[in-house]
Parts: sequence; C-alpha cells; structure tokens
Amino acid sequence: MSARDQRAHRRAIALMIVAPTLWSIAGVVTRQLDFAGRWEVTFWRSFFAAAFVLAALLVTRGRGAWAAVRTSGGYGVLSGAMWAIMFVAFMLALMTTTTANTLIVNSITPLATALLARAVLREPIAPRTWAAIALAITGMLWMFGSGFAGDEPRHLAGMLIALAVPLAAAVNLVTIKRAGGSVDLVPAVLLGAIFSAAVTLPFALPFHADAHDLALLAVLGCLQLGFPCMLMLRASPHLSAPEIALLALLEVVLGPLWVWLGAGEAPALATLAGGAVVIAALLLNELATLGVRAHARRSA
Repeated sequence: MSARDQRAHRRAIALMIVAPTLWSIAGVVTRQLDFAGRWEVTFWRSFFAAAFVLAALLVTRGRGAWAAVRTSGGYGVLSGAMWAIMFVAFMLALMTTTTANTLIVNSITPLATALLARAVLREPIAPRTWAAIALAITGMLWMFGSGFAGDEPRHLAGMLIALAVPLAAAVNLVTIKRAGGSVDLVPAVLLGAIFSAAVTLPFALPFHADAHDLALLAVLGCLQLGFPCMLMLRASPHLSAPEIALLALLEVVLGPLWVWLGAGEAPALATLAGGAVVIAALLLNELATLGVRAHARRSA
C-alpha cells in the first residue's frame, strides 16, 4: 500500500470516529426536549437532515445537485430505503421495548455486515476482524445485559422491529461498497431522510414542538444525522464494510457517556466496563490492520 493510501485510510478512520461521535449525541439532546413526542422527533429530525443534505449538495454541486440525485440510480434508491428503515425502525423499537433490548440487537450489525459482505462482495474477512466482532458483541452484552428483557410479547415484538436496523445497515454498507467510487451515494442520505419524513408525518401530527424544541431538532437533523451520514460515505471507499460497522459501534458506547455528562444519568459500572471492552475491540482491530499494512509495505 502506498503512503498516499495509508494517509487516506487514516483519514477514513478519523471520519468514522467523528461520525458515530456525532450520532451518539441523540440521547442527551432529546433529553432537553419539552413537548415533541417520539414520532414528531423522528419526523423533524428527518426533515432537517433532508434540508441539510440538500443544502450541502446545492452548495457543492450547484445546478448539478439534482443530476447527482438522478445519477445515483438504483443504488441510490436502495441505499436511501435502507437509511429510511434505520431512521424509523430504531424509534419504533424504542417505543415497543427497552433501550437495552434495542441496543443489544443493534450490536449484531458488524456480524451481519461481515456475513453479507462475504456472500455478496466475496470480501475476505480477516480472523482479527472476526475476533473484534465477537469481542465487541461481548462488550455490548456486558453493557446492557442487566437491562435485557424478552419474556413479554411486546419485548419480543420490539426486538424483531429492532432487528430491521442491523439488517438494513448491513444491506446499506454492502450497497455502498458494491457501488464503489463510480456512484456518489451522498444523495441517498437525502432520499432516506425524505422517505423517513414522509412515512412518519401522519403519526407526528398534530405538532407540539415549540421554538426551543425545533432548535434542538434542527441540531439533531443537521449535526446528529445528516452531517455524520455524509462523513461515513466519505470514509467508505477506504474502509471495508465490517470495519465501518465496527467503528460505528462507538455511537452506542459514547451515548450513555453524553447522557451522564449532559443529563445527569449516571451509567452503571457494567456499562462503563462493557464500553471499555468495545473500545478495546475497535482499537485492537485497527492497530492490527495498520500493522499488517505496514508489514506489507515493507515487504513490497
């Protein structure tokens, strides 16, 4: 691997640290809302995300923004549909079952992505990545295992709904990698936000958000959803699909920390310990990857 490729890979890792860090602020921001319900939160978040991505496309592409949406083609529509499923299913799961159940189910995203990437892309998965996936899932179970519940019908239903999130994420990541650099899939985030807003609008009415809530929801839509999704797409050409899914777990690790610091909800010791295990899995995987690439460069 050339020095240029190494720099690109390091930049991609940096972007994939920033993206889930921004995703993780959702909990602490929503704790500050006064009147908006969950359906309304989902609608306004998607609405403002669509506005942000559209504005970004208009600024960077000008008149070519609409052409970019059209030329994304089938890949763009499929990726947009997967974004929309993730935006909506996560909220539905939270409404039906516990946060712990939802997050535990979401933790299988790296495993689902690795399996799908191997089947569709014929992408070999290094043993170190399998080990990191297993260690990360163990850490997630440690973080939220004490709050796990599945003995009531509503919890089982909620977990089935939550299952749509990692499955859609896996399909989305594989779609992004399959499209490669030949198709710009930033417009897919716009399509996903539009689809999500359209689906949730009937359930969000009548609106209850005041100016204070709308300001926070704009932060969620622009900085917590639209912008980090665009960052992930910029990082994707230089990372494997399982790497992206693993690094995205930082969202779940950091979320409880921000709620602790910003809303006074102290995490349990198991949450801190499990989070440390997840972070260790991510660090070990990336350090091992860098070591392998450095060895390959010296041997070339």
